[in-house]
Formats: sequence, structure tokens, C-alpha cells
Amino acid sequence: MSNLQSVIITLSVSYAVIGALLLLVLVYARLPWAAKATAVIITSVFYVVSFAGSRSLLGWASIDHLPRQFKLLQARIVDPHTIEGDPGSVYLWVEALDEDNRPSGVPRAYRLPYSDALADKTQHASDQIAAGHPQGGRAADFGTGEGGVIDAAREYILPKTIIQTAGGDPSTGEFKAAQRAGDGVSFTPLLPPRMPPKDEQQ
Repeated sequence: MSNLQSVIITLSVSYAVIGALLLLVLVYARLPWAAKATAVIITSVFYVVSFAGSRSLLGWASIDHLPRQFKLLQARIVDPHTIEGDPGSVYLWVEALDEDNRPSGVPRAYRLPYSDALADKTQHASDQIAAGHPQGGRAADFGTGEGGVIDAAREYILPKTIIQTAGGDPSTGEFKAAQRAGDGVSFTPLLPPRMPPKDEQQ
């Protein structure tokens, strides 16, 4: 089951539970039937509106952190001020890779804050893809969110240069200020998947 299917099922069950609780309250509440009918109608309208609203969100690029390692499928660079007041963005369409470089099969779009460094690296990776050389990528901003893995990575891999590459505020859709937003992402030629070891012949 994909992540999107899980979200849809979770929302459906949640709405069903809310509807059942509302009906239970209305059955035992001492309210006029007109008030009960109005509550049922308002709840039903809310289901339709929220369903339509959630469908419109499916095509928007995520501002979550990139996967630790991924295959770059395509990219688009929007320079700052292309649209009035727009700080610019780099959109990456990627597919997460596991430890053996096998793709997840579920591509996803990500939106990163624009920086010259990130734009240059992304343009070079796009040119390589167009030339027939698949590109993989790594993001430095991964871990549990509690500082364990990322702190070790800061000291060992790229001291004083790794920063968070997503950094969006989900409540407002705005980016947080970041220094050198491209430092945490790197693109390299895509390595072939590692195959499981063959059984030793008896």
C-alpha cells in the first residue's frame, strides 16, 4: 500500500468516525429535529468541501526534506523574481532509493529554496540526464530530527557547510531563511542497484 493510499484510508476512516459520533450525539441530545437536521447537513457539506480541497493539493510539490538518497527524474529552476515577489525555487522530481540503490517506484516532487549553487548543480544534473546519463542524488538533511545523525554528518562529511535544504513552513507555505541552500544536496552519476548475493553452489 502506498503512502498516498494510507493517507486516503486514514482520512476516510477519520471522517466516518466523526460522522458516527455526531449521529450518536444527535440521537441522545435533546434538541429540536430542525437543529439535528441542520447539523447533519452541515457535516455532509463539510465532507464534500474537504474532499474537493484535498484533491487539489495532490499536485503541489512538497516542502518536506528530500530523501537521504534518490534518483533525479527531472528538475525545473524558477529564478528569483520570475514572478513579482517570488524568491525563486528549485523543483526536483525524485524517486527515493533504498540502501541497495533500488528505486521505490513512487516519484515525488519537492520544492527547495533557490540559491545560485543549487541552481548550478541542478542544471548540470539536468544536462547529464538529457545526455543519457542518469543522475542520483544525496541530501544531507536527513535523520531523526533530534540532531543525532545530522550532527555526526556535519562533523564528518561536510563540516560547516551542510544546511537544511527544504526548510519550509507547512503552516504558511513560506520558506525559512537559509544560508547556501544548495550545500546540502549533491548529484552524481546514478549507480546501478546492488543485487543480492547468489546462493553458493552446493
